[in-house]
Amino acid sequence: MFEIYDVALIPLIVGLVQVLKTMGLSRKFLPLAAIIFGIGGGIFYVYPDDIKGGIIVGIMLGLSSSGLYSGTKNTFEKQGECDS
Repeated sequence: MFEIYDVALIPLIVGLVQVLKTMGLSRKFLPLAAIIFGIGGGIFYVYPDDIKGGIIVGIMLGLSSSGLYSGTKNTFEKQGECDS
């Protein structure tokens, strides 16, 4: 069963995507990377015995992490515009 502490994978995924970004991965592939990391976490950590459940939860984790990343980025960019 998906537990509340499994949500801790989201910041981990954000961090892994950030590493890929600093390594030069194109920005247009970052959301896809987040979903792939999410699916990997869903299959191997959350639901190791249920591939379908792991994929579904992994997609949710990946989409949540890409939303967290873009929301944070947009917040800081807008704040920088206001400071000028």
